[in-house]
Amino acid sequence: MLITIKYFGQIAEVTQKEEEQLEVSKGSVSGLLNTLNTKYSDLKNKDFQIAQNQELVDLDTELTGAEIALLPPFAGG
Repeated sequence: MLITIKYFGQIAEVTQKEEEQLEVSKGSVSGLLNTLNTKYSDLKNKDFQIAQNQELVDLDTELTGAEIALLPPFAGG
């Protein structure tokens, strides 16, 4: 399945991209994260949350073939 991955803030700096599309087999968010950690090894050192279809998800969530976003911590104020 083809998914769109959006990168924000420091995550976009690591990937040097704001968005990309990847072909992945069905699986979980953790499987996708393993793929991204292999492709962008510096991601392992970053703290971020993952959203699927604009909803925060955990690593066990099944991929639906839609939009994934990697969100760095937000500054409060």
